Amino acid sequence: MSDRIALHGIAARGFHGVLAEEKAVGQPFSADVVLEVDTARAGASDDLSHTVNYAEVAAVAHGILAGPSLDLVETVANRIAEASLRHTVVEAVEVTVHKPQAPVGVPFDDVTVSVRRERDVPVVVALGANLGLPAETLASAVREVDALDGVTVQRASPLVETDPVGGPEQPTYLNAVLVARTRLSPWHLLRELHAVEARHGRRREVRWGARTLDLDLVQYGDPRAGGDVVLDDPELTLPHPRAHERAFVLVPWSEVDPAARLRVGADVADVPGLAARLDSGGVRPGPPWPAPWWGSAPAGERSR
Repeated sequence: MSDRIALHGIAARGFHGVLAEEKAVGQPFSADVVLEVDTARAGASDDLSHTVNYAEVAAVAHGILAGPSLDLVETVANRIAEASLRHTVVEAVEVTVHKPQAPVGVPFDDVTVSVRRERDVPVVVALGANLGLPAETLASAVREVDALDGVTVQRASPLVETDPVGGPEQPTYLNAVLVARTRLSPWHLLRELHAVEARHGRRREVRWGARTLDLDLVQYGDPRAGGDVVLDDPELTLPHPRAHERAFVLVPWSEVDPAARLRVGADVADVPGLAARLDSGGVRPGPPWPAPWWGSAPAGERSR
């Protein structure tokens, strides 16, 4: 579970309810908002931009409570939850809306409606290795990514063998792309991917040098709906700034998701089309996965 930031008793006079009197006269409402946030980055940097500004969350919740009339408290709670999840670092939220003067018709203390919503976004991760036993390493890495709390791998591409691009002379690579869904924030997911790399002996000593395992977060969210996260941060750039020019990413990505789209500057491009425009002579079919990483299903066909 992520760390938690809680706001209790955000109060406003609202006009929510199905009765005409409720909409005309109004009554007191309040909301409790509990945000699940990975605070590790902010805790290390002491930088407000690395966490959620809870004053903004409170202001939006207050605006919904005091805003245009809605029939159902359930709708009020859901809109507060949806607004809270628009903050990229918020991984889940629980909202409780109180309506203590609801026209229940019998003595009571309070009426509450509680909802919980989790972030659930598609992500694309590129894998590569050219030291040790690359095929076994990549299969192990996909299993480990799928086992991360808050991550579900949906599909993995076939392995491809690729010539090194840039860097010193080194062995050929095996590469693949996996498509997953996550509730983790981009920075939290990146930290977990780096931990998987470290468990496989990854060392960042020579840029573009040989490596036991490389896991790149290529895309977070779906650009087709304008729901992808775009970041230009020293720690994380999204989408990956060189993905659109790397055949060893685009070719396997096209195989695992023929409908894939990638943001390139101000445009959203078709991934198979991008791949077709590149020289892919250095990308060849690789060996079969050494063992299906998810059990008995054929590579690339697992879903759950």
